[in-house]
Amino acid sequence: MQDSFLNIYPKLTQVQADHNLNLTGLWLAHGDEPLLQQWLVDAMRRSWHLQNLAIKRIELVSAKTWLEVLTELNSLSLFDDATAVIITGNHKPDKDVQQQLETFAIEANAGNNQNCVLWLTAKVDKRAQSSKWFAPFAKFGQVIDCNLYNENQRQQLLSLHAQRFGLALQPEAWQFLMVQTEHHLLSAYQALWRLSYLFAPQIAELNAQSENTEQPTASFSIDVEALQAALVSDAQYSVFDLSDAMLAGNATQVVKIIEQLRATEEPTPLVLWAISKDMRLILQLLDGQDPQSIGIWSSKQSLYQSACRRQTPQSVADWADILYQCDKSVKGVNRQPAWELILQAALRVTGVKLFA
Repeated sequence: MQDSFLNIYPKLTQVQADHNLNLTGLWLAHGDEPLLQQWLVDAMRRSWHLQNLAIKRIELVSAKTWLEVLTELNSLSLFDDATAVIITGNHKPDKDVQQQLETFAIEANAGNNQNCVLWLTAKVDKRAQSSKWFAPFAKFGQVIDCNLYNENQRQQLLSLHAQRFGLALQPEAWQFLMVQTEHHLLSAYQALWRLSYLFAPQIAELNAQSENTEQPTASFSIDVEALQAALVSDAQYSVFDLSDAMLAGNATQVVKIIEQLRATEEPTPLVLWAISKDMRLILQLLDGQDPQSIGIWSSKQSLYQSACRRQTPQSVADWADILYQCDKSVKGVNRQPAWELILQAALRVTGVKLFA
């Protein structure tokens, strides 16, 4: 049987509430994201402890190491009911080992063997899945695809962790978090973990209210400004300071902030995100949309209206192009330094155009 990490992981994290989940037999977790495999091991370990399984790790230094795995599965323990063997390495089992693994899996599925084998390996492509060594895992065991294929899946997984932490990020806050952490899964997870400690009193208060009203546990909602305030940055200025300077038309301050952000190596995707967000909102206002309906806070509406008054149809005509050029430079496609183009884009919002 084959399954995805996103499908199996929520079930494993609820194992303490569901003692009927029996993790035995043959398991294969393949993927190029080690963090997903580690989370899978952590979740399965809780179930193994409930089942009183001893946990052993074996590194495959050659194909012959599989004999050590089989020996471990056949050994008896005076203190544990069975053994869970975590295997790392990419050496494939030979024909004889494949047959013994198949026999082990069949016995485990029938309830005659309480041991578990979890093999953590690199991503197995479609061609490799047709190999004979893969057959026992796919036919008699459980194959877990530990890969994330798009940003929606990444956010879905992080949302699960945020919910466990008692957090609920608003859509724009999620976008900010992804840009701030440069779409790095571990960095984003660590940021959520820090937030759970920073907002621990508010989360505890919400949980207490939920218990008193017998409602499901609520999550503390975090908007983009609360997230920005919580995430520590080495820069003297933040992208929010840049936004205020752009909207106020203070070109001198914009140059100063951009230089500070560049010197402190603030992520260029994050700076570009802040500029493009303000440009988009200004264009929507110029198109006649209501400030509140597009998410502009009342305290910021006068700044955005002031920025709109500085613009003309001619001045905003090439905003899409400058953002496109910035994006190419940030991704390394364009040879022109990204910070140069970012400065040009930021100054456009102030009403200053460096080059014709």
